[in-house]
Amino acid sequence: MIKQSVWSSAIAAKVASVHLKPGGVLQLTGAAAATGPTSGMIGYGLAKAAVHHLATSLAAEGSGLPQGSSVLTILPVTLDTAMNRKWMPKADHSTWTPLSFISESLLKWTTEVSSRPESGSLLKITTSGGNSVIDKQ
Repeated sequence: MIKQSVWSSAIAAKVASVHLKPGGVLQLTGAAAATGPTSGMIGYGLAKAAVHHLATSLAAEGSGLPQGSSVLTILPVTLDTAMNRKWMPKADHSTWTPLSFISESLLKWTTEVSSRPESGSLLKITTSGGNSVIDKQ
């Protein structure tokens, strides 16, 4: 898991440095859990914390990304996916973030530059009672 998460983010960063257009958006996926200790899943926390660091570093001046581009990292708690439902059938699904919320947010940030969070933002996504909110960390 460590290699997969970190390497896929590093590859995305390299591809973005070559192919992202000025003003474009690079979105990486971190994890809310990795903003603190992850004693029961140290490897996962380590990998996601590396993704967080990569994102903030790419947002810095001189990172090699095109002018005016943004790097945004979403930090979901639990995403509402078929696999999560399969492995956690008795969980409270009203606290899980729907993928439609993620895709709608990404579309908005891509098409409406003024709605975009600051580049380098780590965006914690929480859902309660079916309502999802984004908080900058």
